[in-house]
Amino acid sequence: MNQAKEHRLEFTEKAQEIVDRMSLEEKVYLMSGNLTFQDMMADAMGEASHYNARPYPAGGNEREGVAPMLFCDGPRGVVCGTGESTCFPVTMCRGASFDTELEEEIGHAIGREVRGHGGNLFAGVCINLPYNPGWGRSQEVYGEDSFALGQMGSALVRGVQAEDVMACVKHFAFNSMEISRFKVSVDCERRTEREVYLSHFKDCVDAGAASIMSAYNLYKGTHCGHSDYLLRKVLKEEWDFDGFVMSDFIWGVKDTVEAGNGGQDMEMCCTQFFGDKLVQAVKDGLVGEGRINDSALRIVRTILAFEDSYQKSGHTYGKEILGCKEHVELAKRAAEEGIVLLKNEGKALPFRKDKIKKIALLGKLANKANIGDHGSSRVFPAYVKTPMDGFNEVLPEAEVIWYSGEDLEHAKEVAKEADAVVFVVGFDHDDEGEFVAVENAENYTGAVGGDRKTLGLHEDEVELIKTVGPENKNSAVVMIGGNMIMVTDWIDSVASVLMAFYPGQEGGSVIARILTGEVNPSGKLPFVLPYEEEDLPHVNWGTTNQYYGYYHGYTKLQKIGKTPLLPFGFGGSYTTFSVEAPAFRADEDKVTGVCTVKNTGDREGTEVIQLYVGFGHSSIDRPVRLLRGFRRVTLAPGEEKQVEITCPVEKLKYYDTKSASFRLEHMEYEMYIGTSSAEEDLLKGSIQL
Repeated sequence: MNQAKEHRLEFTEKAQEIVDRMSLEEKVYLMSGNLTFQDMMADAMGEASHYNARPYPAGGNEREGVAPMLFCDGPRGVVCGTGESTCFPVTMCRGASFDTELEEEIGHAIGREVRGHGGNLFAGVCINLPYNPGWGRSQEVYGEDSFALGQMGSALVRGVQAEDVMACVKHFAFNSMEISRFKVSVDCERRTEREVYLSHFKDCVDAGAASIMSAYNLYKGTHCGHSDYLLRKVLKEEWDFDGFVMSDFIWGVKDTVEAGNGGQDMEMCCTQFFGDKLVQAVKDGLVGEGRINDSALRIVRTILAFEDSYQKSGHTYGKEILGCKEHVELAKRAAEEGIVLLKNEGKALPFRKDKIKKIALLGKLANKANIGDHGSSRVFPAYVKTPMDGFNEVLPEAEVIWYSGEDLEHAKEVAKEADAVVFVVGFDHDDEGEFVAVENAENYTGAVGGDRKTLGLHEDEVELIKTVGPENKNSAVVMIGGNMIMVTDWIDSVASVLMAFYPGQEGGSVIARILTGEVNPSGKLPFVLPYEEEDLPHVNWGTTNQYYGYYHGYTKLQKIGKTPLLPFGFGGSYTTFSVEAPAFRADEDKVTGVCTVKNTGDREGTEVIQLYVGFGHSSIDRPVRLLRGFRRVTLAPGEEKQVEITCPVEKLKYYDTKSASFRLEHMEYEMYIGTSSAEEDLLKGSIQL
């Protein structure tokens, strides 16, 4: 049993005694936020001027010594405060690092800052899987692969909860559309549900997550916040989840009786359908008091366990921990590890500092603080470094010129006169992010973002690159955005391309340091980059019904035999690596891949070795191969190391709908180890199970 869960269960008896002494009204009081909608709006529009400027309380019972739950949102840092919290790169950028150890460190830092703000719960473990990369909030998740989502999300859970802060995992489940998130009903086959969309949630539950947030959308016609199937049968009974479920805010509960009977433990962040309405529903026999008792026990037990650990830890984090040097350095490291080198023709990068007297930064985003969307994940750090700031910092003797690029002829002249040209293009909070329709804006903190209708750059940016790129061979494009951006129509116009995502408050500095060679890029694409958008699943972003298929992303392209422009897991470096001597073995409960990695270049670098499993001998429809392990390895020039990656046999099973259970096929499995999901980047073997 997970240690975090084991610790919580130690408080079951004490929690039960407390719940037994409570009245029905007191138990129901535990099950809602203590904030009115008007309070939240006053907070958002008042002096603090933003959502969740302070932790949002729920429940608590002073007489019984039960602290309230104190909610802090995320996931790129703690949303509370202004000019205080550390703003890390968005989750997608951290997913590109494929570094669970780093993500756990970030979890520790975030947990400390939650306590520094006076909170005790972090609701920033976002692990929804984007069926299509146009989803506006996909910047908040780790990529397109369920296994990677589970591994990285579990690392964040462990880090946050090691600081005695409850981690809330969201949004359970099938939440990967913004424009229609309040009305869409998602449907899929049962195998797709279990293997593709729920498995990473189970990973985080198994890692000991204290809380789960239900989703706004419907699943098979039932609101996820009311879903007895998802919340009670799957989560609490099958997965033995011992923590509590909370609703997504304001609109996550639509009906008192349905939510009360459906396994919802807490309505957030204010009381609309629980409270007196839920008390009356119990008195009227519409909701059993046993459901109330179960919710109260879960809430009390979890809070008691975390507050006990925090008191015993002796930690007294205050404002001094917020945005501290250690955390800012961690944010910088996350950007360094996550930014991906997509193209480097003729070794155009890194730019030689001694050769640059004048550098031109082109594009509106080159001189803009741009850390991601303006929805519930928005963090308010003390400062944000733009790419312009970064180059002024890294090249103090050079002339750094910024031009937005409207006049293409002028941009061409600027590029011709420069020793190097950097195009900074992509998106900001107006282009993608959390969304509320305009007609609902008065009931929210403002309409923002939404889903991307097309996956390419803005037309003016494409024209800027195509027109100006050929004027200077010493050129680089830096793309800003939350998920995959199509590059097919312009990539031949420039020598080099970086995917920087939204790289956090130190992002501008890191971009400049990578382009000038102070940092060797090591990020890997957490999504596939196709030649054509049509190779990806189609989504109608404004629909009320959406079907999710079994295949998406790299698994879809492999299944239909389409070669991508760049494969899942791809990322360049300023050095080179060789991967040799593959070996694979199967034990009773795990499979293992081993290889030798050597740095064959002339500078230190980091490679991400990836383990894939193939199902070519299966008698049922299964993917060509799936990611089932990864490990970063840093090597000096000429250095070599043996890398070993293991995967539980459990992760090779498929969901059998007849027996309603996961089953292992006894057959030969193809095993692959290498540097991306593309077959040419992998060494192959096999095992028998």
